[in-house]
Amino acid sequence: MPAPLVECIPNFSEARRPEVVEAILESIRSVPGVRILDHHSDLDHNRTVVTYVGAPGAVEQAAFQAIRTASELINLEEHTGAHPRIGATDVVPFVPIAGVSMQECVEIALRLGKRVGEELHIPVYLYEEAATQPERQNLENIRKGQYEGLKDEIKSGPSRVPDFGPSRLGTAGATVIGARQPLIAFNVYLTTDQVPIAQKIAKAIRQSSGGMRFVKAMGILVNGRAQVSMNLTNFRQSPIARVVEMIRREAARYGVNIHHTELVGLTPQESLIDAAVWYLQLDQFEPGQVLETKLFDAQHVAPDTAPQNEPAFLDRLAEGSAAPGGGSASAYTGAEAASLAAMVARLTVGKKKYAEVETQMWALVEQADSLRAELTACVAEDTTAFEGLMAAMKLPKDTEEQFNFRAEAIQNATLEAIRVPQKVAHLALEVMMLCLLVCEKGNVNAISDGATGGALAMAAITGAGYNIRINCLGLEDRSIATICEDDLRKLEKEAADLQAEIHHTLVERGGFNPA
Repeated sequence: MPAPLVECIPNFSEARRPEVVEAILESIRSVPGVRILDHHSDLDHNRTVVTYVGAPGAVEQAAFQAIRTASELINLEEHTGAHPRIGATDVVPFVPIAGVSMQECVEIALRLGKRVGEELHIPVYLYEEAATQPERQNLENIRKGQYEGLKDEIKSGPSRVPDFGPSRLGTAGATVIGARQPLIAFNVYLTTDQVPIAQKIAKAIRQSSGGMRFVKAMGILVNGRAQVSMNLTNFRQSPIARVVEMIRREAARYGVNIHHTELVGLTPQESLIDAAVWYLQLDQFEPGQVLETKLFDAQHVAPDTAPQNEPAFLDRLAEGSAAPGGGSASAYTGAEAASLAAMVARLTVGKKKYAEVETQMWALVEQADSLRAELTACVAEDTTAFEGLMAAMKLPKDTEEQFNFRAEAIQNATLEAIRVPQKVAHLALEVMMLCLLVCEKGNVNAISDGATGGALAMAAITGAGYNIRINCLGLEDRSIATICEDDLRKLEKEAADLQAEIHHTLVERGGFNPA
């Protein structure tokens, strides 16, 4: 399984002040775990496009810092440029690259949008896969009227109310955040300075005017030449070569030709290979015929022969060593339960039938993911606590001083060995509550998954309880042991009630035959 990798391609409304561009780039570089692959500044557009990649959390944090920096240094009241824009940070798309689903990128967009709206007080609109309204899937619809038009419309137009943040524009404008498939920003320069010709060609080729699918285009003047500026949103369905040839034919109608083309930012290698295959008519071409591809493949070990640096948790559990043991297994089981709760919630959002609970389900996803992370951390914590107890028991006890020190160390280690499963039990109870909620309100087609999550959470509580009780026997202070045992009994009663409610929901909503 590849390490999770997300690409982010934020567009900033600045290119003419290098110091501002550098400050934005530095805000991205300052986040550990991200790598800037490319940045492109166009003076006529007065726009900078940055491409960077990294782990999901790092990419999200870098995006927030870049938006904050841009909002402090770019004033839309003073901005001019050929490219349409509504914000200092105009658009921030997230693209899944490896080990990450489109749904996870949508969640990144939602979290970032909420944070930008709440902390930076910038209006945020969600687009493409993250759009909350069908008409907001297309960026052009959101950017209609640009900053100047939106400044008035956002105050009174119901269709212009942002997804997050205030319904007013400051000097940083608004920001559009979303998730999408790989996009190619591609420009064609013509052998003329007549912008109307470029505009007519753009109208002929773009999808919204009846042209090619997955092509967005407009005609503008750049560096004294008419330019057809494009975004190709699916290069496999509308390949670059076909787009270029259509532009060439349309341009010929007006007595002009293509002067040169321009790639903005990065593009998948596949798109360029497709163009070469198309122009060279390599009908029998195979990707393995590319030398670099063959070399790259040869340098990577096949998954089934890759060395295992560390055994998986279940393998370590089965090894026969004292740790990890039942406490760690309980935490692991609780984390599985949280994963199932999140899974059902994610299967619920985005479906018209469950539109009224979508906000609740998104909040549940955040809770479940947080609980999963905490329970996963408890897997190692429990092993460490057990090892600490074993180490305390091995301390010397030959003298009275050593005996007393050892006795105190054992009691402290025992308390820690109780604390971790207590934490697991309480976290698992919270997971059970989420499982009940997804069973009651989530996608009914996944109700058995929610109930399975509840059963796993119950098992985590039971396993944690065994560890609490066995370690309580080692406490010399019986009052502390009594408090721990009373807390456990109360928790187990709540869990049993939740389990009964989940079972009842299965019968009533899922149509299960009562056992």
